[in-house]
Amino acid sequence: MKRLLQLFFVLTTAFAYTQATSNLELLDIYNMEFISDPQISPDGSKILYVRNFKDIMTDKNLSSIWIVNYDGSGNRPITTGNQNDVYPRWSHDGKKIIFKSNRQDDRMKLYLMWMDTKDVTPLTNTPKAPSNISWSNDDRYLAFTMFVPKKEESIVKMPSAPEGAKWNTPPTYIDKLNYRGDGQGYIKGGNDQLFTLSIDGGTPRQLTTADFDHGAPVWSKDNQSLYFSANFNPDEAFEPANSEIYELNLTTTEKKPLTDRYGPDTSPVLSPSGKLIAYSGYDDKLQGYQITELYVMNADGTDSRLISGNFDRDISNAQWALDEKGLYFQYDEEGDTKIGHISLAGKVTTLMDGLGGLSLGRPYNAADFTVSNDARFASTLGGTQHPSDLAVGDKNGSKRLTFVNDDLFSFRKLGKVKEIWWESSYDQRKVQGWVVTPPDFDPKKKYPFILEIHGGPFSSYGSVYSAEIQAYAAAGYVVLYSNPRGSTSYGEEFGNLIHHDYPNHDYDDLMSGVDTVIKEGYVNEDELFVTGGSGGGVLTAWIVGKTDRFRAAVVAKPVINWTSFVLYADGAAFFSKYWFGKKPWEDPENYFRRSPLSYVANINTPTMLLTGEEDYRTPIAESEQFYTALKLEGVETAMVRIPGASHGIANKPSNLIAKIASILAWFEKHKE
Repeated sequence: MKRLLQLFFVLTTAFAYTQATSNLELLDIYNMEFISDPQISPDGSKILYVRNFKDIMTDKNLSSIWIVNYDGSGNRPITTGNQNDVYPRWSHDGKKIIFKSNRQDDRMKLYLMWMDTKDVTPLTNTPKAPSNISWSNDDRYLAFTMFVPKKEESIVKMPSAPEGAKWNTPPTYIDKLNYRGDGQGYIKGGNDQLFTLSIDGGTPRQLTTADFDHGAPVWSKDNQSLYFSANFNPDEAFEPANSEIYELNLTTTEKKPLTDRYGPDTSPVLSPSGKLIAYSGYDDKLQGYQITELYVMNADGTDSRLISGNFDRDISNAQWALDEKGLYFQYDEEGDTKIGHISLAGKVTTLMDGLGGLSLGRPYNAADFTVSNDARFASTLGGTQHPSDLAVGDKNGSKRLTFVNDDLFSFRKLGKVKEIWWESSYDQRKVQGWVVTPPDFDPKKKYPFILEIHGGPFSSYGSVYSAEIQAYAAAGYVVLYSNPRGSTSYGEEFGNLIHHDYPNHDYDDLMSGVDTVIKEGYVNEDELFVTGGSGGGVLTAWIVGKTDRFRAAVVAKPVINWTSFVLYADGAAFFSKYWFGKKPWEDPENYFRRSPLSYVANINTPTMLLTGEEDYRTPIAESEQFYTALKLEGVETAMVRIPGASHGIANKPSNLIAKIASILAWFEKHKE
């Protein structure tokens, strides 16, 4: 027996050592978890959060709700099962919560839980799920938005089919500008309307019927009104960024506008006393990128004033301080998401950094936080070595509470991530990027190299975890990702360097970054590869039309022809108006000059196209155009189509794996 135990110990130790020295594998994506939607209790003593996981057998993204004390003790689930439990929200007295779940069937329903007993009861059984739910100040009612279908009549009247005949489905009649949406498919008639519901359950009361969408409702202090944002312009489809803040009287259901200017006014937040409303927006200058500012006005709409005019960063997720002397908010700065405080006089103080980790696939800045009455925070915690975990903090510092991927990363090695800066060859502007090296990296060796480019183009990468980037590193590649001009988190001027000029000098920024990494001495210059998605797909296609230095490229969900794109992408009123200033037939030369298609005759680089078949943001016809053009030019090319995927390809875990596997296969095929 003793010898058997010794043998068992040797074998298990060897197995553990082998596991501890292995790189990430693609199937590990199914084992990666992350924290989202942290909700700190009003008294700051507890935090609810959503723990997200995946099911390899059903290929689904699932979630449960957990609770933990502020000091990190008592961490435990309050919902369990292979379902989606999301959107936990505390009542004001901290004795109840609501959440949404599809635990009973495929429909999302609203549930109420008593925190002392953990008893749960469904509050809704509606065909559509409530969204943007908020508690009344007396905790007796809930307000929310919910989609209300509206039948759309067709002018095409088909004759009746003979009895027993099997005819095709009747033709679809469309007469709206916005008739399909990415992730939605072809849009059915109807709008998001406002409702209220007693926590005793029953039938929700519909408050609005207008043929426009209504934004998240906020209760007035006396519970007699709701504040919300909406775009009620008759030309709303052609003016997508011109919303106002409204007050709705719950007795009369009359609506009163509280703002009135050209530009978006959104996200109203009522102060604790009920006397002030903070909201986000900007004066619309029709620029490609415009800083989201923070405003404050009296609750009746008077004395509106900008308080963030001297702060050159986008403000989001604003939450009032209890003393009403300012607000807490989150913002991105040079690839890092932070919590700040802004006084009513406009003074900004940074309180916490390192938020993030909500974008599992690519290293985008994405984060969330909430604040309690005693100014304690709960936030998602980012980092290059792990997806989002839960952190808490106050003015004195912060603390990490969860380590949900330590089990996986205890036997999987990750590539190290290093921040770098360089000067663009075009105008010597500073550009930020991150270099990821393979596990067990040896700077004396030469490695193949991948340039990975973010989309948007008005977005930003950061010092956060990316399963996709780490998969490339695990396969033995050095990876560079960066924030070239046009990226957010560097101010309005930097973001608008590509205004009516995209893609163009991003090329210089990116090539300068590649040159900077090559100078480090560990990259094989004969094995350079490039890829990117969406705006990154545009730039990848642009790059191979400008240079032959890359051995192969993967152009993911791109725009290839701006004329075709602006006419069948969802949000048709936006792109030509803000990104070009003119319609395609008003300025055809400029549209074609900025299209990667214009350089197709220059391309020699083997190029793969990869897009979701249900992508309505950069529809797959863009990829099909480029594929055919490359074939006609005799360039080695291939096309990968992801069935059932929209622009956000990773709506299923297997789709993310398919994307990574396709890119690596193409690059491996074209190595030396």
